[in-house]
Amino acid sequence: MKAIFAAIFTASLAVLALPGPASGQAPAGAEAHLKSLNITLPADAAPAANFVNSVQTGKLLFLSGNTAGPAWVGKGKLGKDLTVEQGREAARQAGLIMLTKIRAALGSLDRVKRVVKVLGMVNSAEGFGDQPLVVNGFSDLMVEVFGEAGKHARSAVGMAGLPGNSPIEVEMIVEFE
Repeated sequence: MKAIFAAIFTASLAVLALPGPASGQAPAGAEAHLKSLNITLPADAAPAANFVNSVQTGKLLFLSGNTAGPAWVGKGKLGKDLTVEQGREAARQAGLIMLTKIRAALGSLDRVKRVVKVLGMVNSAEGFGDQPLVVNGFSDLMVEVFGEAGKHARSAVGMAGLPGNSPIEVEMIVEFE
């Protein structure tokens, strides 16, 4: 019996001695990814109506829908006024705004455990069917920033119109630690 305990104790010490990151070098998180990508997030803004930017319940953060912002110059319907690439860029900008709101709610993007669910709503002309390609601008940004934890369940739907004639609005749910 003593031999078994001695073997377990020795194995435990060996595990504790495994090499890891050098002292003071934590694994790169979302904040470090942003910096390495030279991404600067926009300033946070208060909601434009009677709602809040986010709601926390348990370990989930629900974010209100965001467009690319009022200063975004590309307005209108995808498939009529705007190209898929212009829509992708608007979706990416909406993602940057949402990252700002996550940071404001949680204090740091490093607290995000994973992006759980995304709903991308695309202002679509009749017959336009490339909503998923447009919302990829948002989804690709989440994977750039959060890595595998940025991959999420998603819906990409066409809408007859969006606030301010924005090309896109995105909602999301994230799990945090």
